[in-house]
Amino acid sequence: MSELVTGEAVVLEVRPARLPSRALALLLDLVVTVMVYMIVSFALLAATASLDEAAQIAMSIATFLLVLVGGPIAVETLSHGRSLGKMACGLRVVRDDGGPIRFRHALVRGAIGVVEILMTFGVVACISSLVSARGRRLGDVFAGTLVVRERVPAGQATAVPPPPPWLAGRFSELDLSAVPDGLWLAVRQYLTRMQHLDPRVGWNMAERLAADLAALTGTPAPREVPPAVYLAAVLQERQAREARRTFGGGYGAGAFAAGGGVPVAGFGAAPGGPGFPPPQPPVYGAPQAYGVGEHSGAPVSAAAASPAASQDTHSWGAPATDLPSQHAASEDTSRTERPGTGFVPPA
Repeated sequence: MSELVTGEAVVLEVRPARLPSRALALLLDLVVTVMVYMIVSFALLAATASLDEAAQIAMSIATFLLVLVGGPIAVETLSHGRSLGKMACGLRVVRDDGGPIRFRHALVRGAIGVVEILMTFGVVACISSLVSARGRRLGDVFAGTLVVRERVPAGQATAVPPPPPWLAGRFSELDLSAVPDGLWLAVRQYLTRMQHLDPRVGWNMAERLAADLAALTGTPAPREVPPAVYLAAVLQERQAREARRTFGGGYGAGAFAAGGGVPVAGFGAAPGGPGFPPPQPPVYGAPQAYGVGEHSGAPVSAAAASPAASQDTHSWGAPATDLPSQHAASEDTSRTERPGTGFVPPA
């Protein structure tokens, strides 16, 4: 598994294609290309039989360049990195940042491929692919591309927990252009693995990431929003902006089902995954019995009134000793243990 960082933190972990799968895809492409080249050559030979020898040689060179060199370049450009052999093997050529390749990438790959594949019978390409940590040949190195596997088992996909619906659109005005790719990678890895971290360690890590993210955006994180919730909401806003640029309107930070916190497919969160509970209004405690203590009427936090909400916040990385519910519970206990008025009725 290789970590491929994109500008929008959408694709972070990919499987680079290794030599066996790439060789099989290349073999299929070569078989198809050679068959097309032979058909075109025979057709041109029959059409140019009346020409002199120099003209026939020129036509042969032009056919070689157009079919064996220009053909793969055109196919990879139009299909965004998926030739016939790559489609059969489940491979795709992408840029180093995870985006689709363009004509210049396909041109560099095709031009260098003539030398390292056709002229050397693939020996140079095999050696460079074996030496490279991500299985790249020389054409990939010079073009800034990578061949990745598209068919990844679904069980290995890691979903990012969706933010709560009450935070939809709250961070739509943040300037995220100064946030580096490394920080987006760290945020996404934390959100996908925080359920397996120690609660106190996860809480401290979320605070550090939230502080770094707030410093780069120029806007402090809201005090009432936990760090993990803040990270998930900002990351979802980043992905929503990328979706709007890619697919047009209709994709935004508010693309969640109302009240359910279930994200729309495509935002990196699986239905039924962990979510964030909406903020609860303060709940007032029940009046205390006469002679036990004074009822101050102070509001009790929602976390103290609802143990489920406290457990959900704890599952998102908040340390148990720092939860406001325990502070409220200890304050309520101290009031309960306060001595009475001292009035003793006569016997």
